[in-house]
Amino acid sequence: MTTRSEREKAQKLNEQHQAILSKMLREEDNKYCADCEAKGPRWASWNLGVFICIRCAGIHRNLGVHISRVKSVNLDQWTSEQIQSIQEMGNTKARQLYEANLPDSFRRPQTDQAVEFLIRDKYEKKKYYNKNGINRSSPKDSKKEKEPDRGSKVSSYTKSEESRPAPKISPAKTSEPPVNLLGLVVLNKNVHVWL
Repeated sequence: MTTRSEREKAQKLNEQHQAILSKMLREEDNKYCADCEAKGPRWASWNLGVFICIRCAGIHRNLGVHISRVKSVNLDQWTSEQIQSIQEMGNTKARQLYEANLPDSFRRPQTDQAVEFLIRDKYEKKKYYNKNGINRSSPKDSKKEKEPDRGSKVSSYTKSEESRPAPKISPAKTSEPPVNLLGLVVLNKNVHVWL
């Protein structure tokens, strides 16, 4: 059971999170769904950092949690990690990242099926993804070791290579024919000689 003070603390934290989300939804680009541009999104994919409408939220849920983690902006409880993730991205940065290579003639789809194709292309296949990325730091990124620049002379040996097992080396071939346990020498596959 939780104590009264713990419940009050959790409620206060939830109110702070709701205030942050409400403020973010007032930003111009977050007023529209990141995928179909429907007005007034009330859902979010917190790991992708985008605000989305209810129709696109359903499609995001079908992608699986390994791609998109969906929450209601005002019906669900949010953790500090989830709030931080959505604050670091938002629809503007997400478009710079996931829609960087959209064709010039691109028009937002409106049918359910076309919207689903767009969402799968954007987040699952990363068809329009900016491989150079944008500056987005996350708690996971700060724990990773920084790799040296390609131009530096420092070895690119990483910790993951350190834990890899040594490659297996096949034994050297000998000119002696193999001997089986029965004492037979195999001269070829059809002829056996007793020793």
